[in-house]
Amino acid sequence: MSFEFLLPVDDALVAHATLLPNQSFGKNLRIHSKKNGLPDLDDVQLAIVAVNEGRRAIDNRGAGDDFNVIRKYLYQLYPGNWFSNIADLGNIPQGETEEDSYFALQALVADLLKKNIIPIILGGGHDLTYANYRAYDSLEQTVNLTVVDSHFNLGTIEDELTSQSFLSRIVMDAPNNLFNYSIIGYQTYFNSQEEIDLIEKLNFDAYRLGEVANDLKSVEPILRDADVVSIDIGAVRRAEAPANNNAVPNGFYGEAICAIARYAGISDKVSSFGIYEYNAKYDEKDQTAHLIAQMIWYFIEGYNFRSNEYPFTSKKDYKKYIVPIDNEVINFYKSNKSDRWWMEITYQHNKLTKHALIPCTYEDYLRTGNQVIPDRWWKTFRKLN
Repeated sequence: MSFEFLLPVDDALVAHATLLPNQSFGKNLRIHSKKNGLPDLDDVQLAIVAVNEGRRAIDNRGAGDDFNVIRKYLYQLYPGNWFSNIADLGNIPQGETEEDSYFALQALVADLLKKNIIPIILGGGHDLTYANYRAYDSLEQTVNLTVVDSHFNLGTIEDELTSQSFLSRIVMDAPNNLFNYSIIGYQTYFNSQEEIDLIEKLNFDAYRLGEVANDLKSVEPILRDADVVSIDIGAVRRAEAPANNNAVPNGFYGEAICAIARYAGISDKVSSFGIYEYNAKYDEKDQTAHLIAQMIWYFIEGYNFRSNEYPFTSKKDYKKYIVPIDNEVINFYKSNKSDRWWMEITYQHNKLTKHALIPCTYEDYLRTGNQVIPDRWWKTFRKLN
């Protein structure tokens, strides 16, 4: 498709990039500029795009208005020993209506996915996650969505699509391609007990802030199984990321959110990544912009360390562990390459016996050995059946 609706990166930023050291990110990035137009995407693996849409960012008016400072700090960083080619496609302008902005983002992401290019999306309202998710309609596949946020953003199907209600639309709107939803870092006092119970009833995965902040490695299997990763910058504590009118005292620390971004990048399955609710007018000394630039850096760093273990290529590359439990057995597989773990689920589909492998941790293996089936196994088993 044609990307003519995209706005080029600001001329001042392009000029700034030309003055940076040759080893800098800005000097090694293919930038959409007014002078040179859109870059060639033939051998590009990742593409950055910002979306100037924040009209439905509840209580965060101005979100998505300005991404220049993020780009300034991103361009100044130094890439690692990376093999990937990266493009900055510029900005999707605010449409005449919010639906126009959603349509443009959906169309762009769908086209990038078909080219096997991973979009890195900067927003704008968190409701843009809905447009990101809808882009997978054209691929005709089920989708696992992982959100990093302090709120569920559930709302009701009757609510207008906003940053606080997009999840109900994802769950209910046809075509329904959602297989699993995981939320990392929710804070209980921001979510009603009815919402918490509903998430549990739907066999979705919800992880409290304290649960994952104390054991950050536990989020790796969650992100390993995701197709779409969506981060609300409000999930980071206000002292670390003030550029959000809804920022609160508690949340992830800067180094933790960067580690989460790296886990998302390492995942062989993650095919789109977004950071939302950035509002430049609330930033202090560009702190949030600098942090988001580093989050993008860590996501790209993770991508360059992917081990290509999904889907399994050959079981000879894995060590199998058989764990008897309740007159049954659960098979576990440990990668010889990365030491990561998977567990096998046997289920019935159309009267046929099938097998699925889902990511897990070494602790899940030990727990099963103690005759306790992990929650992740049960929830996936119920959905598959």
